[in-house]
Amino acid sequence: MSPILTSIVGLPLAGAVAVALVPRNYRFVIRAIAQAATFLSMLIAFWMFWQFIPGKDGFQFVSSFEWVKSLGITLKLGVDGLNVGLVFMGTIVAFAATSMSYMIKDREKDYYLLLLVMITGILGAFASLDIFFFFFFHELALIPTFIMIGVWGKGDDKNYATFNITLYLTLGALIALVGLIALYVQTGAKSFDIAAITAYVKANPIPVNTQNWIFPLLLFGFGILVSLWPFHTWAPLGYGAAPTATAMLHAGVLKKFGLYGILRIAVPLMPEAARSWMHVIAFLCLGNIVYCGLVAIRQRQLNLLIGNSSVAHMGLIFLGIASLSVVGVTGAVVIMIAHGLLAALSFAINGHLYHQTQTENMDQMGGLMKRMPFIGTVIVATMMAGCGLPGFANFVGEAMTLFAAFKNFHLVTALAVWGALVIGAVYMLRAIRNIVHGPMPEHWQRANDAQGPLRKLPFILLGGTLLVFGCFPGLLTEKIKFSVEPIVNMANSTPAPAHK
Repeated sequence: MSPILTSIVGLPLAGAVAVALVPRNYRFVIRAIAQAATFLSMLIAFWMFWQFIPGKDGFQFVSSFEWVKSLGITLKLGVDGLNVGLVFMGTIVAFAATSMSYMIKDREKDYYLLLLVMITGILGAFASLDIFFFFFFHELALIPTFIMIGVWGKGDDKNYATFNITLYLTLGALIALVGLIALYVQTGAKSFDIAAITAYVKANPIPVNTQNWIFPLLLFGFGILVSLWPFHTWAPLGYGAAPTATAMLHAGVLKKFGLYGILRIAVPLMPEAARSWMHVIAFLCLGNIVYCGLVAIRQRQLNLLIGNSSVAHMGLIFLGIASLSVVGVTGAVVIMIAHGLLAALSFAINGHLYHQTQTENMDQMGGLMKRMPFIGTVIVATMMAGCGLPGFANFVGEAMTLFAAFKNFHLVTALAVWGALVIGAVYMLRAIRNIVHGPMPEHWQRANDAQGPLRKLPFILLGGTLLVFGCFPGLLTEKIKFSVEPIVNMANSTPAPAHK
């Protein structure tokens, strides 16, 4: 039994307990505890990522604690190529988000307590190998999300955004829960262990007629959580109203939970239904890529532009999944990791600008590079990464996804290329022009650049990781592909019987 993942998930939880015990007026101590807990978690995750052995059978760094023996519920943590990068990325975003929380000045103890609980839920969800805890940790992360938007959110519509995101994500989680319970019951498995259920289904395939009603529950339940079009409207509003750290964590990491659930559970366990729904998924992903891209073009608020851009990127991931090929699904996982870093970096920039100027209206910005050379440089690099510029990890995933999808979806892929490259370039390049170039308005004279190494660290960490994975994509792809192959093989396996 390895303590690695227990430490990665447990340190933020231990930090939350410590914060709860510290007096409310010890602000520096509270912030220090939160940053120390997430920093140590990130260091251990880096060591785990580096020591991970590509191609090794089964899960690595497994820890297990039996909880409810009669129901087969076990707190089991482990990683393979599918989630090792997601856990590592999650710890990086968690530390960066905690570092960006210096902007919070009101009820700091409550804020950091909820933030650390949210981080615990996020990391636990991606590390869990038990369906019960997989879902439990996700809900553990969602509840603080709703509270933090409602209490520390910004904008006149924050209450509406809070109710909107709460209703949508609760509905999505409920639909997914019904699908997971139905899957457990219909497989006849005696355990919630994902590996055990997968092995059982390999030997005893789920009847096709059963797959055909369970798979849509998981697809649309998880799809709502991912902001699959047309169930996406909660995302830009929610992220626009959320505190900086909350937007970084949810848009960057937690939103990938639904995609991970589709790849880990829905596609391999119900291959016949998955294949029959791939054309529908390919069509719906165009709504994300093209429609949400066009909506992003019309945005004058930076936070809403980033929110719609984030939703558009989800379409490329769904397109990679729809290809049901090793290259396409590997590319989809690469985009999941790259977008996590990109979304976190984008919302960190937005948070810094709002903190300095109290506006998110790009029409009121301009000439930022003169006053903020560091942040201005980060903005240009981030927007270019959002366009899929070579050298960043996003380019690697998008290229793999589009090449793989073209084999089965010629028209969809052509439209996706237009949406990702042309529409994406329009709103990203226009944002660069409006924010960092041109004459500098008078109110920028009072704005400050990110000052000192601690303020610059989150931007350097997120942007640097994007560049490292972009220049050395094998660090990700060599780990991912060996775990993707069995999933793709199961998805393309021979038909299951129609009835038991």
